[in-house]
Amino acid sequence: MATFLYRLGRFSFRRRRLVALLWVVILAACAFAAAKAPTAAEDGFSMPGTESQKAFDLLDQRFPGGNSNTADARIVFVAPKGQKVTAAANKAAVEKIVANVASGSQVKGALNPFDVAGAVSKDGTTAYSTISYDVQSIDLTDATTKALEDAAKEGRDAGLTVELGGSALVPDGELGGTTELVGVAAAAVVLLITFGSLAAAGLPLLTAIVGIGVGVASIVALGMSTTTTTLALMLGLAVGIDYALFIVSRYRTERADGHSAEEAVARAVGTAGSAVVFAGLTVVIALAGLSVVGIPVLTKMGLAAAGTVVIAVLVAITLLPALLGFFQKAVLSRTERRAGSGARGRQRARGGAVSGSAGSAGSAKPNMGTRWARFVIRRPLAVLVLGVLGLGLISVPALDLQLGMPGDESKPTSTTQRRAYDALADGFGPGFNGPLTVVVDAKGSDDPKAAAAQAAKQLSATDGVVAVTPPAFNKAGDTAVLTAVPATGPSSSDTTDLVHTIRDEAGGLKSKTGATMLVTGTTAVNVDVSQKLDDALAPYLTLVVGLAFLLLMIVFRSLLVPLKAALGFLLSVTASFGVIVAVFQWGWLADVLGVEQTGPVMSITPIFLIGVVFGLAMDYEVFLVTRMREAYVHGERPGEAIVAGFRHSARVVVAAAVIMIAVFAGFIGMNESMIKMMGLGLASAVFFDAFVVRMTIVPAVLALLGHRAWWLPRWLEKVVPQVDVEGEKLTHGGPAAAPVAEPDPDPVRV
Repeated sequence: MATFLYRLGRFSFRRRRLVALLWVVILAACAFAAAKAPTAAEDGFSMPGTESQKAFDLLDQRFPGGNSNTADARIVFVAPKGQKVTAAANKAAVEKIVANVASGSQVKGALNPFDVAGAVSKDGTTAYSTISYDVQSIDLTDATTKALEDAAKEGRDAGLTVELGGSALVPDGELGGTTELVGVAAAAVVLLITFGSLAAAGLPLLTAIVGIGVGVASIVALGMSTTTTTLALMLGLAVGIDYALFIVSRYRTERADGHSAEEAVARAVGTAGSAVVFAGLTVVIALAGLSVVGIPVLTKMGLAAAGTVVIAVLVAITLLPALLGFFQKAVLSRTERRAGSGARGRQRARGGAVSGSAGSAGSAKPNMGTRWARFVIRRPLAVLVLGVLGLGLISVPALDLQLGMPGDESKPTSTTQRRAYDALADGFGPGFNGPLTVVVDAKGSDDPKAAAAQAAKQLSATDGVVAVTPPAFNKAGDTAVLTAVPATGPSSSDTTDLVHTIRDEAGGLKSKTGATMLVTGTTAVNVDVSQKLDDALAPYLTLVVGLAFLLLMIVFRSLLVPLKAALGFLLSVTASFGVIVAVFQWGWLADVLGVEQTGPVMSITPIFLIGVVFGLAMDYEVFLVTRMREAYVHGERPGEAIVAGFRHSARVVVAAAVIMIAVFAGFIGMNESMIKMMGLGLASAVFFDAFVVRMTIVPAVLALLGHRAWWLPRWLEKVVPQVDVEGEKLTHGGPAAAPVAEPDPDPVRV
């Protein structure tokens, strides 16, 4: 591996104009294909095998034309205090507003609340109108959405309180670019501080942007929806910076060791590039593993993000070495540039370190990483116990983790969706916001109407149901739809129990009438999503951790190092779950972070956190421990190998972690509860994993294990392939002799 990448890096350096041009052509071709691609349809949230999905499929089959994926809106009217919405003036204003909205070109229907039973609250203070459209929400025109906003303004001018809800409302769009720009700006500052060179700071940003440009454009060109690009964009930026940061840092080390620019690039790609390739593979495994969940939209997101990571790896080992050829001296610090190649040559002649591996860890000038490593290896047991107990204490709230699919009730009160939700809950009861759609398939019943009537009776008698609508049959008369309104809100555990109770009682209806009863609707879908994700968590963890264990065993040729890496990841991710539960369920620091409504953690959060954090955690593991393994292979004692690894990699890992924390923390300021949750979870997980696990627990464990850390049974040594990630072949002979540094030509004239 190291030899192949060495040659690839040298080729990219020598043919830098060709390589750079090829990537420009690839980026332009992908951008052109994306621009010409038709607008992707919105991803339908299907879950094969669940009862709610079976019910949706049955509705599409038996009620043709009633597409459940089209947009809808709900206009909620609340009368002024002391008045009723049914008063003549208020009623006239409501009817006029509904009629105006109904005249829209994309409106399929707009229900007058005074013509529909149950659309006006019992106390007469609240009414609502349901607007249905004949297109999906992504296809709504600006005129259509503006008509809703105008309707709300018209009602408010008439003295009514008017709020809006439904899928037709355009999201706030906060993820469209501001957060990414803040992340890039933070990364630029950290890189500049780390390297002390504008060129060295700029190259990782440039290559990361090229990588996500190619990746995201490819996703769009393939016809995937914009929601699929979210994870790809986030991870593409993260790993793109990380991978380039590691290779640039290694290049600077090789130049300091006296190698020429070409040799330094080749060696950096051969050694650091090997770590990048294997780190990228672990991320790809984690993302592609989302396929085991069985939810198509998650599979698409995982595979799209995995493809973007592959592109980031390719950019790092081809485009980056080419760009280093254009900025051979510019990426060095001012001190290194002043020192000149002659001084580096004299340093090499005096027996300076070779290939960044060796030198003695003790003879090198100590830096912050060296001092921290020595502190840890002098008292490894105390540091290990303190680190594990600390993360364990932070993880305690995770024992109370409750999963759900929060809706409008979790939005800030500043949004009209949240105010519409509260108004409906006040006027019609908390369960009105989460009605259950019950489908009665009476095709196998002798008397379909009697079967539907029995279903309605059975539902009305169920504890927790406050209202049931009369059955509505299809044209064939063999399928009926009923709506059951729970007594509790959609995110309540009592409502989840009610869904299970109704489904359990469906068997009794079938035995009596021969009809099948299925429960669906948004609330039931959320219950099924939570259950499916919960069931998939253990298989997903097993698959991802198992495959990554095998991969790391190949990289480090050790059993204990991969085991330690996996256990460390579990510590950091459970600690991040603890933070999420403490803030979003228990309400700790909720005011500080702008969390206005506590409740269940979104079901999708754990599986996403595990996938993303696992990939980044293994990045840090590979970056840090490969330098330790490299020093150990080159003859250092275990303790000094740890110090050598920290001397070369600690600064890079810290910089990468700070960049990621800054990027993810930017999402905490968003209005959407789900985005806040993901931002806080990712930022805290990266902090715990980089600074507590990788920088503290890992050296403590390795110090305690000593030589045993690198132990591999003899029979496995014969089976496990030798990938030479530490670049031992490059040191001993290598693919080519390592030339001593010569005066670099002016990059402008190269």
